[in-house]
Amino acid sequence: MMLTKGVEQAICIIVLLATQESNAPLASDEISRRLEVSPSYMKKIMRKLVVKKLVTSVPGTNGGISLAKDLEDIHMLEVIEAMEGPIAIFPDSGLIRKAFENGPHVQKGESLLRQVFRQADGLLIDYFSNITAADLLKESLGTNELPLLDWNKTSLGDYLNQKSGEKK
Repeated sequence: MMLTKGVEQAICIIVLLATQESNAPLASDEISRRLEVSPSYMKKIMRKLVVKKLVTSVPGTNGGISLAKDLEDIHMLEVIEAMEGPIAIFPDSGLIRKAFENGPHVQKGESLLRQVFRQADGLLIDYFSNITAADLLKESLGTNELPLLDWNKTSLGDYLNQKSGEKK
């Protein structure tokens, strides 16, 4: 099983928004440019995040998007399900019944297989429910204080280079 690129892109959007100055929504065109994704595709991703109430959209000339809730309250499960739908790794299309032509053990086999994959789904759900976007971002940056900048005007690389220059 592999998640789509949309999940990775949604996570990147959350990271951008988490470090965006709170008084300036981030323009979707800027996100599209930074992630090298077409504006129309980016709008589809944004729409899914808006529907799941992970981000809010601000219309207008100075509009854009911003986080709809605290970073600590955004769990990876929400991001994955916004892009992919509920976690269900087994398609259960009934092929077992066809393959074994309704033999004597098909029903038990189907039930057992469904149970195994429901348990696997449950493990994934529990795992991703316990990881927040804040956990990932703070660990990757090695700090509990997230930088705030205006992505409409600068980049995290520029910001970090400036910070390392100040420490010298």
